[in-house]
Amino acid sequence: MNKPIPTCLPISMRRLFQQFFLWIVLLPCLGSCSLIKLKDESKAFYSSTVLVGEVATAGVWDKPIVVAAYSKQEGRLKIAHYTVLHEAGGYELIVSEGEYALFAFGDANGNLTLDDGEPVGQYQPSPVSASGSGVLIQLNFAISDKAQTAIPLGTAVAAKPVAGKFHSTQVGAIADLDAPIFSREFGKHGYWAPMEFYKEAGGNIYFLEKYDPTKIPIVFVHGVAGSPQDWKYFFAHLDRKRYQPWFFYYPSGSSLDSISHLLYWKLINLQRRYHFDKMVFTAHSMGGLVVRSFLANPDFPFPAAKAFISISTPWGGDEMANTGVEYSPAVIPSWNDVRSKGHFIQSLFDRPLPRDLEYTLFFSHGGSYSLLQSANTDGAITLASELRPAAQAEASTIKGFNEDHVSILSSPEVFRQYEATLAAADKKFNTLTVADRGNLRISFSYDQQDDAPKSQPLLVLTPLDPAREKIMLPIRSVDNGSELGPFPPGDYMVSLLAYGFKTAPAGRTVTIALDSIPELRFSLAPQGVFSGYIGTEVKPSDNPAGTYRSARRDLLIESITFSNGAETRRLTPGNDPKDRTTDAYMASQDYAFQSFFSFVGLHKGDYELTIKAAGYKAYRKTYRIVPGQYVYVQPIDLTPLKN
Repeated sequence: MNKPIPTCLPISMRRLFQQFFLWIVLLPCLGSCSLIKLKDESKAFYSSTVLVGEVATAGVWDKPIVVAAYSKQEGRLKIAHYTVLHEAGGYELIVSEGEYALFAFGDANGNLTLDDGEPVGQYQPSPVSASGSGVLIQLNFAISDKAQTAIPLGTAVAAKPVAGKFHSTQVGAIADLDAPIFSREFGKHGYWAPMEFYKEAGGNIYFLEKYDPTKIPIVFVHGVAGSPQDWKYFFAHLDRKRYQPWFFYYPSGSSLDSISHLLYWKLINLQRRYHFDKMVFTAHSMGGLVVRSFLANPDFPFPAAKAFISISTPWGGDEMANTGVEYSPAVIPSWNDVRSKGHFIQSLFDRPLPRDLEYTLFFSHGGSYSLLQSANTDGAITLASELRPAAQAEASTIKGFNEDHVSILSSPEVFRQYEATLAAADKKFNTLTVADRGNLRISFSYDQQDDAPKSQPLLVLTPLDPAREKIMLPIRSVDNGSELGPFPPGDYMVSLLAYGFKTAPAGRTVTIALDSIPELRFSLAPQGVFSGYIGTEVKPSDNPAGTYRSARRDLLIESITFSNGAETRRLTPGNDPKDRTTDAYMASQDYAFQSFFSFVGLHKGDYELTIKAAGYKAYRKTYRIVPGQYVYVQPIDLTPLKN
């Protein structure tokens, strides 16, 4: 529970000014977003689940697609959240705790209502159980023209688009920066009311023009209360013949972990579509924390990232956020992450940036004197935070500017140095894309005849030289028979990984070189798969919407058993120093690592999962397995034995 602000406690003058400043910040907003509303926003964020998946179309569909989650109350459909996509692909919905059905339809006339003749589909199995925290993934389904009765004609998801005119949350949508939804005012709305922002605008990577494979993408990430308009000077002066600006727009009041996960999901969908192999990240203020959290996460491998430029980022956190979290009666979720004493900042540098990434640190020091902060600042962030030693140690170049926290984004000198940094990165790109790189041609087929959506494959290239890194490239069904690459020359074991399917052959050894294009064919056969993990014991506030709970490492697991009566599988975690989950899956082997486990090659039917761990009651639950279908499992909680 948040502490009330003390009124007579003997505290330092600096603390007094900090508390006064906090209320000065809050008071102007009280007319439209009262403290009660702030409390409601925070409570909703920590008691919601993000639903993530892909919608496919059976035929050609070039009009908007509406995706929605609903519950049934007194026989009527109640829409919990909906989003609009400008084309088929990934979607995200956010819902409170409960059970929901998911459906999508092609909205030919843009009225947000399912009309006669519009294609429709529903996720199965239904309903989906949302725990009120975290994220559920792989909720994939398709829409078609086939007759169905689950969703009656005339079902409307809203009276009108909440974002004004049509607004797509599908990654790669082309944005009009002058639209109200991209304004600085709406960006502030995302800080004070992240849940409202997410339901109205979502979170997305937008383009300013159509994708061009000859140009290098630069992803611009704004900071606290920011919007894409913060980058107008950069957009106006960027060499658009060489680079294509993309921007990540998100509610900055959200948990930074959840935003870094969203950034990864969006980028993977873009890479699956366009297969780019180089990218630059440019982030201002808190946006730098989001980008680093994503880039340093080993669960989010993204080798296309070649350069990262942070601008005025509070690497050491913000001391005043500590005060805000401790004393404010309403706490914005991102305050918990930017406070210097919090877990996010304290653990931010526990994992290094990728070794091939070129990192440049820009900092500002032109802030005026402030009674609220005794240390040197840029008007918002202390220099000590901007120049955290761990951040300096990673940077290949550090540049300081006599600008404040805001003016640094519109300074001609800053942009001149930014251009020089891009030019230096270009030289590295050129060494990475020399002419001796080669391509592959991959063909694959699914041995599944029904209309159920197939999980999209991942191309896996494992170098035979153990000193080199594995390459993983997300691909789509439309890439079947296409040339993919370029890849560094050498000898590889090549395979496809599609969740819920077994690949035959399991792998092929090939040599990648300039003078030949190896052609490989794979067959993907449905197989039953079940994976899960035992989650860490956390408070609800530690697992906000859109985040993944960590797997436990402190358990003595005696056995993990999966049985349908006729067949019983049993696992006991071994002492592997490295996670071999991907390799085991491709080899069709059951596998356990720490508290994570995976069973493969299962038959259709009901299976009982039993987990026995020292000091805990046995966990038992029944799951339905269908070959070719992903079974989502929320983190498993074990109940301690009473002493």
